[in-house]
Amino acid sequence: MRILFVHQNIPGQYKHIVRHFAADPAHQAAFIGKAKRELPGVRTALYRPAREPGDATHPYIRMFEGQVLHGQGAVRAGLALQKDGFTPDVICAHPGWGEALFLKDLFPDARLMLYCEFFYRADGSDVGFDPERPVTLETRCRIRAKNAALLAGLEAMDWGVSPTDWQRRQHPVPFRPRISVIHDGVDTDVCRPDPAATVTLPDGRTLSRGDEVVTYVARNLEPYRGFPTFMRAAAELLRRRPGLHILVVGGDEVSYGAPPEGGGSWREAMWRETMLDAAGAPRPEAERLHVLGKLPYDRYLSILRVSRAHVYLTYPFVLSWSMLEAMACGAVIVGSDTPPVAEVIEDGVNGLLTGFFDPMALADRVETALDDPDLRAALSSAARRTAVERFDLAAVCLPAQIRLLEDLHAGRLPAPTSEGWEEEDPRAVRAGGSPCRQALHGRSS
Repeated sequence: MRILFVHQNIPGQYKHIVRHFAADPAHQAAFIGKAKRELPGVRTALYRPAREPGDATHPYIRMFEGQVLHGQGAVRAGLALQKDGFTPDVICAHPGWGEALFLKDLFPDARLMLYCEFFYRADGSDVGFDPERPVTLETRCRIRAKNAALLAGLEAMDWGVSPTDWQRRQHPVPFRPRISVIHDGVDTDVCRPDPAATVTLPDGRTLSRGDEVVTYVARNLEPYRGFPTFMRAAAELLRRRPGLHILVVGGDEVSYGAPPEGGGSWREAMWRETMLDAAGAPRPEAERLHVLGKLPYDRYLSILRVSRAHVYLTYPFVLSWSMLEAMACGAVIVGSDTPPVAEVIEDGVNGLLTGFFDPMALADRVETALDDPDLRAALSSAARRTAVERFDLAAVCLPAQIRLLEDLHAGRLPAPTSEGWEEEDPRAVRAGGSPCRQALHGRSS
């Protein structure tokens, strides 16, 4: 089988699956993207958009114009592969930046499988979730236009895959039966508990599992991942518990949403609000909140392993890999009662849930875990078991991904996912709700 992977940030979500096919001489693998990254055994064709969207382009369609330019760049890279003798049987592409727009026109005989990560909505997901950011008519019009490239991709795809059921259900109802739910997978042999784990802080102090440690991780520290709520809860916890240390991992950029008013980063804004006194001096407890920035993967895992309670908050949006990696490491999750989290965490069974916007309730729930060693042990064991049984890379997710690609190549399409259960309208999902349930999705789940 000849497989073409397409993602601007090579390898993106295809890290494990491309490695599998590249290692098998029975297959040929190629990759189209923007980031220069060598993958052993994989032909790589890079592209750049010919230009940026025009200044005079209507604001609603500036994003779409950028996606068209990315799509054209991907086609040029595909032509280079074709000229070099590579024509794919199956294409795996992320449609978010536009690379997938014209691939079926270039390779009409190839099967196209899209990574259906998210579909934008003016109701029921991230937009309108924060009551301080009301949805206007302008917002609704902009969101509808924002989906143009995604809709074109859904129409062209032969099949799709979403990492969670909630993310699948954000897509329009007519397309959902052609989207399987298969997570990218977590390497639970690498992400595993280690009773001997330690973390050395920049000031030289070393923390272990014998210390009272709370952790928070996000790619970037921002409201979409609940950073303001977390920092307000952290300030309360540090006041209540003089022996507590809090470790924060993440960068200062904005992945989603907007920067704080007045400029700067959300880390700076929330530090000023929660860790400085009226005179602008650090509060005494601030020395026990350690903001570590972005870290190498092995050090990040050590932080998860020494954690007694790991806070994971998110808007109704894409579920982060970090929550599942924390569960695989045996961390006790204290998460937001939002649909992506509640699809995985059952309150009191394999973690604890709390309201996204309530820092005092979050602090209370963290203390529930810190004060009860027996509860922590039970939740830790159940979290690890959930990660292994539902999200293990080698035993669960990668075999399902491989089987789905083989089915597509052979012309065997999985059964429609909507058979035998009632669909939910994502517009009915409101802030703080968790109307999630488990479902089997075709033979590839």
